[in-house]
Amino acid sequence: MTDHASPIVADDTAARMLQELDTPVALADARSLAILVENARFFQAFPSTGEVPETLASRLPFLDAEKHRERLAQGRTASVETEVRLGSRTRAYALELRQIEHAARPAWLIQARDLTKQKEAEHMLDSYARMAEKNARELTREKERVEKLLLNIMPKTVYQELRDFGTTTPHKFDSASVLMLDFVGFTEMAVARDPATTIAELNDIFMALDRIAELFGCERIKTIGDAYLAVSGVPDANPDHPQNIAKLALRARRYLERRNQAHPTAWRCRIGIHTGPLIGSLVGLQKYVYDVFGPAVNMAARLEQEAQPMQILTCHQTAEAIGQDFRFSEVGELPLKGFGHCRLMALEEERGG
Repeated sequence: MTDHASPIVADDTAARMLQELDTPVALADARSLAILVENARFFQAFPSTGEVPETLASRLPFLDAEKHRERLAQGRTASVETEVRLGSRTRAYALELRQIEHAARPAWLIQARDLTKQKEAEHMLDSYARMAEKNARELTREKERVEKLLLNIMPKTVYQELRDFGTTTPHKFDSASVLMLDFVGFTEMAVARDPATTIAELNDIFMALDRIAELFGCERIKTIGDAYLAVSGVPDANPDHPQNIAKLALRARRYLERRNQAHPTAWRCRIGIHTGPLIGSLVGLQKYVYDVFGPAVNMAARLEQEAQPMQILTCHQTAEAIGQDFRFSEVGELPLKGFGHCRLMALEEERGG
């Protein structure tokens, strides 16, 4: 029997022990490199993008596993340093790997040590040595900072139009795809728990969703409280926008499922996706906001409201358009405000995924 025929599952004792540690720690099968168990600190330091199955190759792409395999099998340790970008912050880690026996099979124990403060101190010393050069670059750096801030609130092509002409023109899109995601019980959670902790977790989740959206060529338009609105096919046309928004929805749900396994507080979402016409425009004079309007946005919002926890709802037209690539289940007809009775479908998984 091969290794793949008898997967290893980490026992509860190992899981509890890792969760109690103050440093990022994970345990992986030495042969398949599948992650058996990890604590919350490891998940936060090296976040999941929802891939199935989770392996060291997907979570630690910088790690050359084959390079260290023989060394670890001999009982020696291996060390790797890396930098991980989380949102706008980069953190430096030193990883130590060693092989242990777990459930009568070899496993890799990975422990990470935060080197961020040390690296920041080294960077500060280097900055002092280059003070004269820094002064000469200040104007360029300020320009880049302003550009980065503007790119956080509007798509790149819209920013370029605003930069070049001082104004932007609203654009109508005959067909684009919209995702609306909202969390179940967020209001009660915010009242019952420490607000700083709740908002910090929400921010971590939104940053992860941004990374997934970028992975599939989608654009996050805005967050409204605990709601997350993203589009595909706006402002740049893309014939695969329905498939892209469906992949974003599935990967977002997988990410939350994986996150809930590594954290004491479970975050459950409802998701609505829809394809249709909409308008994209920059609004505001002093405080710029890029927003989208139209039937596709309204329908995605209605679908999100009707979805069950951890369910992705869409209408049958969207399901039929991408049914060759994804699996759906029938939900039935429901009345939706402004749209009448609609036949709804639940997105289950990607075919062949």
